[in-house]
Amino acid sequence: MNNDHERLLLTLLRHNGSLGNGKARELLGWDEATYEQVKQALVASGQVAIGRGRGGSISLVGNGARPAPTASDAPVASTRRVDREGAQVAGGQKAIRPSSPEANSLKAQMPVAGNLQTHEPIKPVTSKSRAAERPIGQEAPDPKAEMTGNRKAQGREPMTSATDEQAFLAELDKKLWTAADRLRSSLDAAVYKHAVLGLIFLKYVSDSFEMRQQEVLAQLKDEKSDFFLDPADYKKPGEYEAALTAELEERDYYTAKNVFWVPALARWKTIQDSAKLPAGTEIEVRNGKVSTYKITSLGKLIDDALDAVEKENPKLKNVLNKTYTQLQIEQSNLSSLIDLIATIPFNHPSTGSGRALHAKDILGHVYEYFLGQFALAEGKKGGQYYTPKSIVSLIVRMLEPYKGRIYDPAMGSGGFFVQSEEFIEAFGGKLGDISVYGQESNPTTWRLAAMNMAIRGIDFNFGKEPANSFTNDQHPDLRADFVMANPPFNIKEWWDAKLEGDPRWQYGTPPQGNANFAWLQHMLHHLAPKGSMALLLSNGSMSSNSGGEGEIRKALLQADLVECMVALPGQLFTNTQIPACIWFLTKSKRESVTSSGVEKYRERKGEVLFVDARNLGFMKGNVLRDFTAEDIACITDAFHNWKRGKEYTDEPGFCFSATLDQIAKHDHVLTPGRYVGAETIEDDGESFDSKMQRLVKELAAHQAKASKLDVLLASSLKDLGYGG
Repeated sequence: MNNDHERLLLTLLRHNGSLGNGKARELLGWDEATYEQVKQALVASGQVAIGRGRGGSISLVGNGARPAPTASDAPVASTRRVDREGAQVAGGQKAIRPSSPEANSLKAQMPVAGNLQTHEPIKPVTSKSRAAERPIGQEAPDPKAEMTGNRKAQGREPMTSATDEQAFLAELDKKLWTAADRLRSSLDAAVYKHAVLGLIFLKYVSDSFEMRQQEVLAQLKDEKSDFFLDPADYKKPGEYEAALTAELEERDYYTAKNVFWVPALARWKTIQDSAKLPAGTEIEVRNGKVSTYKITSLGKLIDDALDAVEKENPKLKNVLNKTYTQLQIEQSNLSSLIDLIATIPFNHPSTGSGRALHAKDILGHVYEYFLGQFALAEGKKGGQYYTPKSIVSLIVRMLEPYKGRIYDPAMGSGGFFVQSEEFIEAFGGKLGDISVYGQESNPTTWRLAAMNMAIRGIDFNFGKEPANSFTNDQHPDLRADFVMANPPFNIKEWWDAKLEGDPRWQYGTPPQGNANFAWLQHMLHHLAPKGSMALLLSNGSMSSNSGGEGEIRKALLQADLVECMVALPGQLFTNTQIPACIWFLTKSKRESVTSSGVEKYRERKGEVLFVDARNLGFMKGNVLRDFTAEDIACITDAFHNWKRGKEYTDEPGFCFSATLDQIAKHDHVLTPGRYVGAETIEDDGESFDSKMQRLVKELAAHQAKASKLDVLLASSLKDLGYGG
């Protein structure tokens, strides 16, 4: 990391006290990537704090700013970005205006991003570079405490060093995906993902079983343990060792700790040792008793291993994808894939700054990473089961599902449930306080979601089988406290004749050529009397009048069910470029206590909050956009402050609280841009006439220069023999 860049940003903050991110980039003349690298390095070193507001802001630590924003912290003075133009200054220091001599002087000292002249180029921010810049003995700050509001990390339970954890996981990601994708060869990504994730699951349950086995063995040899086996009780040679081996096969030791019982055939050592053996080989399997197994093919061995795990663990019944025999993948590639997955270390020891990363932490990360990579590889099809983590996190943090029944009728791989679990754990709740219900029509994705829950120890009810939520509702009597979903946008082929007159269509029969309002009303039907819900839909749902959609939207508003509308930026999804929005609906806008029981919601009858988040986010590549933790906090805080009636104000260009009468004047169109208006632009002190005169002079100068260049170009072409 180039220290010049850090010093320049710190100097700018010393003059201004607090600055919006956009204004800071403008003053520095840096591109977004350069600015983010420098900012995050200073945040990690504890010198700069992240503030609130649309687009985010930063300030020096010690200026009354918080170390980092979270979605759950106490509300700030306002959702309005008072400091975004450097107008609000701490410590009585003079603010630097863009056109001031101080700003010009500062800019003159600054290296230009991408053309740093005599300065060294900015290097990527790595754990090594950040560690080198910290004073000796100073621990790296915990990003979960800073960026995600993880109260557990803020004092209850120290985490592994952030940079060490990130470096470990990043290296693991790169190694695994590069090798796994190379082994895929010509196999379709939609098929291959289940082969990879199934083996990762098998490795995880086997490693977890082995770790528990080592714990039990230590107890059996510990004289102070209730399970101690005294060697003195065994007289014959080998008798004590045989007793230990037999005791280690007692399944109660494992199930008592919620560890899956793994039969010997399914243990990873058996799979890996047998992967390269020729067909017809018989192997010995010791599972309390000795038996033999004849290998017919590697795919059959894996299928039989998964079947054995299912039979021994009722939670996994009909969950695992036992189709390796049918996979069109070469035996050698499948064997190499097993060797690759064998390198996944489902344990990462502590580096001295906190607890270690455990199997569940690593597996959850690997699963999430692979799901995202496969979604990219599959293109349009992939996104049907994968919702970007930042979007899921935004919805979960806005709804705050601390306790109650959670339902997703288009659950895909179960991302909303996973984020709900992480949210509850992060904010000190109990996982047992929620019940998970879901439905998915794709059999392989249904199994994937079930595996996703099983590895995290989340009890779930996904119905008896994969099924269509409209025609074969697996939870007809469910009334959930929270409903969250990202259904496929604008489905045309969804209607069935038996859906005519369905009681779910309380606010109007959805058009047969578009399922958007069918999903919305299906979710409302399953919502408890005081429940809240959120779903992602295409932007057309906010304004379309085709097929009676306008009348349905009007009926929903007249019933006062719509609570908040969030317009999202484009390029968030791997499977579609269709602009999207989030609908938040609730069955009750009366004054009530939050689901955490800590705070109160004010009465919000006849009101709807509009949030225009189209200008938030950053490009994390050439194709996809993503939200930062600051973006999520910005949207979430506006929503929560509005609901709680604490320090909320409308902010032009970002958020606006509208009445139903105001919405009716817009023909019940719910596009946030209609209500939030344009962002207020700071008056730069230059009159319109003066500015126009200056700009006209600048234009004339550019035109004169262009004319000279045209003459020079014509002369050069003529010298080369191409002129007239």
